[in-house]
Amino acid sequence: MPRVGPFRGLRFNEAVAGPLASLTAPPYDVISAPHRDSYLASSRFNVVHLDLAEGGEDAAEPGNRYERAAALLEEWRAAGALTLDDEPRYYVYELDWPEADGHGRGTIRGVFCALTLEPWGGAVVPHEQTMPGPVADRLELLRATRTHLSPIYGTVAGPSRALAVALDATRNTEPIGALRDEEGVRHRLWPLDGDMPIGAWLADEELLIADGHHRYTTALAYRDERHRADGPGPWDEILTFVVDAGTQTVPVLPYHRVQLFGEVPASERAVSDLAELESSVRDDTPTIGTIVRHDDAVAFGILELHGDPPAVRALHEEVLDRHAPGDALRFTHSAPDALAAVRNGDAIAAYVLPPTTPERVRAAIHHGDRLPRKSTFFWPKPRTGMVFMPVDLPSRSLP
Repeated sequence: MPRVGPFRGLRFNEAVAGPLASLTAPPYDVISAPHRDSYLASSRFNVVHLDLAEGGEDAAEPGNRYERAAALLEEWRAAGALTLDDEPRYYVYELDWPEADGHGRGTIRGVFCALTLEPWGGAVVPHEQTMPGPVADRLELLRATRTHLSPIYGTVAGPSRALAVALDATRNTEPIGALRDEEGVRHRLWPLDGDMPIGAWLADEELLIADGHHRYTTALAYRDERHRADGPGPWDEILTFVVDAGTQTVPVLPYHRVQLFGEVPASERAVSDLAELESSVRDDTPTIGTIVRHDDAVAFGILELHGDPPAVRALHEEVLDRHAPGDALRFTHSAPDALAAVRNGDAIAAYVLPPTTPERVRAAIHHGDRLPRKSTFFWPKPRTGMVFMPVDLPSRSLP
């Protein structure tokens, strides 16, 4: 496990900024344009004003979105809407959800910490490919704000009983932040003593990046820039949410594939509708559902693959890398949205995938694979805006 430590969190002051429910948002890369507008309208202090700021995308032009975000961040701190905690600490974070939308009731508890950056492939393990566009965008934002606005999300194999006991000890205390989001997920945050030996408890673990590959890649690039100019410093760390998959059940939902052009493989057997299709897909023996447009009709089918799980890897190796290369694909975690894209003629086909598990993702990585981009949708996700980590001041002592 890379080194982890406490940090001085920058948090919303609800007495000035208003309730957290109006201030926070999902990670930037899952926010659609209409949802972005609703978050912007919910409060002048909503984090989307920073994470997806208004303005041009050319950082060389005055008035660009990155300058706008940096100026707003300073304004909010000056107004007292954001305040910096006095001492470095960890933060216990809980996500709790009812049974809804096909997700059984569940709870995930983990810890926010400062993770020391290291190159990919050591104790920090990626599982998806990245794209240069998002990295360039996030790098400009980090340069301007000097703040990690959104955490990366990582899992360790565990189990660490000591960590579980420490996290559970906060249950009967009052959280310092709480909200219920638009999907019904309750988010709660507690402070945890910065002297807790969390790094020692996780010393033998590797961290699988569940969400935030582009943010981690961005942080590495920013660290290298700052090293050339200033040497080691707080830019050597990144805000990270760590969950022990050995003690927590972590849902890993699929990103379904929507094919815009190319060739469409024949399915092996037909099914009647989307419900039957979704009930037929499997990850352990990779089986995926196909939705194909024929003239004015939509056909549902099942395609059994021959590779190892996760099913998304087998689908790309056996079908999509050959039939739908390059920019022929877009991605959605909603099977009804995938069906709608085929039905209305925006796409020629869609591929409905099953959920997988952190263990299967980790096993694929240990075989030397990197899964295709947008392979997994770890749900629910940490809420952006619960806590920020500035990199313009030391978060802890670095050697």
